[in-house]
Amino acid sequence: MHNYLQEKYGLFIDGSWVDAHRKETFKVINPSTGEELCCCAEASREDVDKAVQAAWKAFQSYKKTSPVERSALLHRIADAMTAQVDKLAMVECLDTGKLYKEAKSDILFAADFYRYCAGAIMTYEGKASVINDTTMSLILREPIGVVGQIVPWNVPFVVGAWKLGPALAVGCTTVVKPSRYASLGMLEFMRCIEDIVPAGVINIVTGSGSRCGQYLLEHPGLRKLSFTGSTEVGRVVGEAAARKIIPVTLELGGKSVNIIFPDSDRDKVKSGLRAFLVNAAQVCSAGSRLFLHEEIYDEILAMAVDLFNSIKVGLPWEEESQMGALCYKGHFEKVMNYVALGLAEGARLACGGTRVTENGLDKGNFMRPTILADVTNEMRVAREEIFGPVLVVIKFRDEEEVIRMANDNSYGLSGAVYTRDLNRAIRVARGVETGRMWINAYGDISTTGVIFGGCKESGIGREGHWLSFDHYTQIKSIVINLAK
Repeated sequence: MHNYLQEKYGLFIDGSWVDAHRKETFKVINPSTGEELCCCAEASREDVDKAVQAAWKAFQSYKKTSPVERSALLHRIADAMTAQVDKLAMVECLDTGKLYKEAKSDILFAADFYRYCAGAIMTYEGKASVINDTTMSLILREPIGVVGQIVPWNVPFVVGAWKLGPALAVGCTTVVKPSRYASLGMLEFMRCIEDIVPAGVINIVTGSGSRCGQYLLEHPGLRKLSFTGSTEVGRVVGEAAARKIIPVTLELGGKSVNIIFPDSDRDKVKSGLRAFLVNAAQVCSAGSRLFLHEEIYDEILAMAVDLFNSIKVGLPWEEESQMGALCYKGHFEKVMNYVALGLAEGARLACGGTRVTENGLDKGNFMRPTILADVTNEMRVAREEIFGPVLVVIKFRDEEEVIRMANDNSYGLSGAVYTRDLNRAIRVARGVETGRMWINAYGDISTTGVIFGGCKESGIGREGHWLSFDHYTQIKSIVINLAK
């Protein structure tokens, strides 16, 4: 498996792989075994500046390419990813602890999104209008310039596509910074497409958020920032954009709801509960607050406990594993601390809550799927994003109460409602303050072209759809005097 990896990864700047200016590196640790995989370059301020300059140089010609040319480029990127999907998936699996089959699904989803952008750019148009007999107005959409894009560690291929696809489609060039805890996927992606993309159009810098990430935020040469990650860091990114007076897209945290009514289809409910554990629930849109109607509280809780107890936690590259490792040690400890906090607050441990150490898993960040029952909406475990396989269960009496409790939270990213009553489903879906709601499903219908993003402290802007093209363009008005 390690044959897929390089011993050392450099920075990708202006079409070439280079060492960091100061020759610094950081170690990459396999979260499933604790072993060192390789090392990556720690970018300095000089490296980030070099990357931004390369992007601006490339922009001068790339912005003049036609939609047909950019569409063809995106198709070639998608084809290259698909051709190397097995290698890319194994790299992602080793780097993040994600199940191999989940990583493969992510990569194919990302490839489909590049194809989606390739098609959408062919119909992305401006506007013309006749003001009066002697005046016509043209409204053009032009690429905004060089953008800085920060990709998270949980789903780097998907989020990377959501950022790169629109930027490349409209004619922008970019400097991408993957998470320090999941750099290998984006680096191998770049190795996969380096001969396809013109030099300087995509540049990748790696390193810590406090250094490399901060250098990128502070750089005066960026015309837009796009960040996916925690709300805490999102505030810093938003402040950096405000200081430069440039637009920003923020896809941040979530404490999303799963609302179950008595008339729900139990098979669909079970499917939604299983969806919570995808990527060990390290997903910002995961339905981490399970609201159960009082009439079915005990029944659905028992169903959830049985399901969670049946999940096989194991090495992510083994076919029979159903949940892999948490991404890195510090995050694993944070999630475990939330379990202790919930118990201290008065929640009841219905299942899980412990580390998995048997069958050779003792050196990895493996945790049993956990349910905290009898939670109230005021507890910290019900209000704060845990970002791991810890489901909190809350009882409700009626539709009005559950909407009120669902909205009594600083986040507003995703959610779902399960009921056979269509009118109630629509009322609840509209009533919950969130960017996306599923009806009788959770996460299993996230097909290409479905818009994603949140409100409140879950972020600003939308991704996963051609509407995000607008985030990477600026409007120019040309007024024409038609008088003789």
